[in-house]
Amino acid sequence: MDLDEWVPTERLAGWVGDATDALLTTIADFDDDDPRWVGPYLPTVNPPIWEIAHAAWFAEWFVLRQLHGDAALMADVDARYDSAAVPHVTRWQLAYPDAGATRGYVRHVGRALADRVLDDGGLDSTAYYTLYAVMHHDAHTEALTYTRQTLGWSPPPDRPRVPVPAAAGGDRDLEVAGGRLLLGASRTQPFVMDNERWAHPVAVAAFSMAAEAVTMDQFRAFVADGGYQRAELWSPDGWAWRHEVGAAHPVYWRQDETGWQHRCFDEWRAVDQDADLAMVHVNWWEAQAYCTWAGRRLPTEAEWERAATTGADGVKQWWYPWGPRDAEPDDAALDGRSGGVVPVAAFAAGDGPWGHRQLIGNVWEWTASTFEPFPHFEPDAYRDNSEPWFHTRKVLRGGSWATRARYVRSTFRNYFEPDRRDVFAGFRTCAVD
Repeated sequence: MDLDEWVPTERLAGWVGDATDALLTTIADFDDDDPRWVGPYLPTVNPPIWEIAHAAWFAEWFVLRQLHGDAALMADVDARYDSAAVPHVTRWQLAYPDAGATRGYVRHVGRALADRVLDDGGLDSTAYYTLYAVMHHDAHTEALTYTRQTLGWSPPPDRPRVPVPAAAGGDRDLEVAGGRLLLGASRTQPFVMDNERWAHPVAVAAFSMAAEAVTMDQFRAFVADGGYQRAELWSPDGWAWRHEVGAAHPVYWRQDETGWQHRCFDEWRAVDQDADLAMVHVNWWEAQAYCTWAGRRLPTEAEWERAATTGADGVKQWWYPWGPRDAEPDDAALDGRSGGVVPVAAFAAGDGPWGHRQLIGNVWEWTASTFEPFPHFEPDAYRDNSEPWFHTRKVLRGGSWATRARYVRSTFRNYFEPDRRDVFAGFRTCAVD
């Protein structure tokens, strides 16, 4: 499928507007003098006033200025918003335009970019790089959503909430036959990131993987059994991390006389009430320790991708577990529609070729694999997308409830440091042979 078949010009221009609106929605409840525009310093977040303008700057720099030679739409934008040139810790110390001017800049870039899509001046690469900029907006929209969770703010406003389709589930494994997997993306896919390039054959032994992600109730049993106090369950690096940060339970959990509670944005909820929801906000070391405790293991990314794409007939479904079509609302918890994590048995319509549920959506899923380049890796024009992070991070797959449907697919590789607990990340497990 060509790019213009998947996202024709008018649709792409609409996506630019939609991505701009979604980004601004994450801070739509901020008054002009709201202290949250800058917020407290944390190594894992950005000041929202920087983050929304950085996303706009990237689109302007990447498409309008670098490709089309346009002039900058605001003075001193490179000195403020170029993430490669502005160290993270200094982003709380910069002199920013006021909130109105910042919002106006984001809107201005969005309108100018949509106009360029509709009249590209004969530069047919405009659509590709614009789509890249849209995806970059989507990534920062999700990042700002989990920033609100990290800082205990209310959920993003003005987002519609839709009912979650009910379905029966259960604690069960599904067998996946071994065989040849074409790991990575195909050139027939209309758009992929550089770290997905390109498909290459790998042999995957037969394995048995949980049909669903680990639930809050299952993870609570690990906590109750002293999981955070038992060194034998943790890798040396994981145990060192646990000591360094004083982790005695999941990051947004607390216990009182009524039992465990977890914080969802600014609301504390009983874990009993949400027992069947996917466990979320665990890092790679916590997931690994749980697996050791349960006598299980994390899937490799090759195993995860085989379960998501390649059935018994050996034919790979390159795009989604449900086949080569865009996501429908009943397929997966995506696009923020659910307002948060959902029960692991929901969205049966999106089951993969072996029957695994929610391989796309709800929570990103940690894998056992370190983030490394595939053979014949080809870096994107934006070289900082992947290359600087190889060999230092762990691979996650599948997207979360806050991920845009156009952003994620079965071959998409996310990657974070193993200590990150702020991301909407959970995991599923495999049986140990």
